[in-house]
Amino acid sequence: MTRKDADTDLVLQGIAASPGICIGKAYLVDREGVEVIPKYCLLEKHVKGEVKRFKTAVQAARAHLLAVIENSPEPLQKARILDTHVHLLQDKMLYGRTIETIERERVNAEWALKTVVNGLKGAFEEMPDSYLRERVSDIVHVSELILQRLTGNEAHDIAAIDRRVILVARDLSPAETSQINLERIQGIVTDLGGKTSHTGIVARTLEIPAVVGLEQASRRIRTDDLIIVDGTRGMVIVNPTEETLAAYEEQKSLYERRRAGIAREAGREAVTRDGRRYRVLGNIELPEEVVAVINYGGDGIGLYRTEFQYMNREGFPSERELLESYRDVIEVMAPRPVIIRTLDINGDKALRPGGGDEEPNPALGLRAIRYCLKRPEVFRIQLRAILRAAVHGEVRLLFPMVSTYFEIREAKRLLQEAARSLARERIPHRGDIPVGAMIEVPSAVIIADHLAEEVDFFSIGTNDLIQYALAIDRGNRHVAHLYQPLDPAVLRLIHRTAEAARKRGIPVHMCGEMARTPLYTPLLLGMGIDDLSMNPQAIPEVKRMIRSIRLDEARALVPQVLACRTAREAFERLRQAYGGLVENGLEED
Repeated sequence: MTRKDADTDLVLQGIAASPGICIGKAYLVDREGVEVIPKYCLLEKHVKGEVKRFKTAVQAARAHLLAVIENSPEPLQKARILDTHVHLLQDKMLYGRTIETIERERVNAEWALKTVVNGLKGAFEEMPDSYLRERVSDIVHVSELILQRLTGNEAHDIAAIDRRVILVARDLSPAETSQINLERIQGIVTDLGGKTSHTGIVARTLEIPAVVGLEQASRRIRTDDLIIVDGTRGMVIVNPTEETLAAYEEQKSLYERRRAGIAREAGREAVTRDGRRYRVLGNIELPEEVVAVINYGGDGIGLYRTEFQYMNREGFPSERELLESYRDVIEVMAPRPVIIRTLDINGDKALRPGGGDEEPNPALGLRAIRYCLKRPEVFRIQLRAILRAAVHGEVRLLFPMVSTYFEIREAKRLLQEAARSLARERIPHRGDIPVGAMIEVPSAVIIADHLAEEVDFFSIGTNDLIQYALAIDRGNRHVAHLYQPLDPAVLRLIHRTAEAARKRGIPVHMCGEMARTPLYTPLLLGMGIDDLSMNPQAIPEVKRMIRSIRLDEARALVPQVLACRTAREAFERLRQAYGGLVENGLEED
């Protein structure tokens, strides 16, 4: 999406993937890949040799990735950005199917690999979940590494760039972004990608500005063009006017001073002015994001989404695979807590391309705890892995989308069964880890007093709670404006949940997007929320807000806000009370 200003600014609007501002010369990375792949048939006697050629190319790609890992910046080594690609190189879905295609159709390895990848791309791109759709890029990037070795095409060497530039590309693979030299690369701009793409994760880990999903940036920008990358607003300005340049130089200076101040405070505890200490934790989707939680001063992992290991593959992950992934996160975070959410995904179709039944309304269908209870053999493997990993640190278990009392009872029964099986096999584990229920369905709020008898804590997932309470599809542009965290109905649901937890004496956390907005923090703490969890970058500002308020004053504000009849009224009441503590203005969600 683009717009042209009255003067000469060319403004490109994309997706804000990593915050910050950088100004510099563009460097266009040409990575169109292998455009033309010929197909030729093989004699039977040559098939075995072609399979061997493919395997050799895979091993060469693997060696390349391992070398990149070894030479990548330390934050990326700790974040283990490329581990998924190393494993994917020999995953049955990609590796196994390509060998089968070579042998069955007696075709060259390049064509077989292309055929398999095209089939997988089609299946993933049809998925309704944007996070799942973006995972197709992993398959494409890995296949390109193999194709480069099969065809002899040289990949672009980002590590060889010898001047200060801003990378501009149609897309960047994790292998390419892992070669970034922080003394040379100021920012990243890509046509493709989203917030959960590896480009965004790498940029956030390295703390450099990035805008992705620009669609035509690599066509509209040329090497050595002067560009401004605003990673906070998701905007790129090409050949800015003197006035625009001066304004952004000032914004950049202010942002860097503010970030430096936040960085100095990141390790400070979040203690209110009247002495109440709170934990501010991080949400992660990938193990490599743990580093960002630590760097931004997180007190632990408040939500570890576990779906990633179930994607990009033909079958389900083994207990050992899950164990190793969980253990990595737990050991890095120890002694800080890690709350692991069990599988929250809508059935086999999302897990295995082409499988499962089509659901007309997946948001109300077989997903999360419903799916796990319907597939106990899958659920047990994950539960066993979590119990085994729990010996390595402070682990808590969270069941998502609980809507009935029966679901929590049945989930706990399966958890106890998993613990007993491990005990019989004499496998080290912890059978006493705290168990929580996600409150993200209105029915769970209504029966919160009953659920509180069965669990050790609540975690409010506001993203879904708002959606289900107000019957709003956030992706529908006609009704998205009605998605209001401060809607009186939503606030009453949160307050009722906190009251049920307080009466039972269990803590209540919040892990949805609402938790990351500093203006809402006093209200949430006043209502009785004990811990807040959010994307890592939001942690320092929320901690700063907590240090700026008194809990008794926040509690006194709650009845006034709950009496408001509209989200606008509630917002204005909060702004009057705490707007002065929020830096750089207020944004109404």
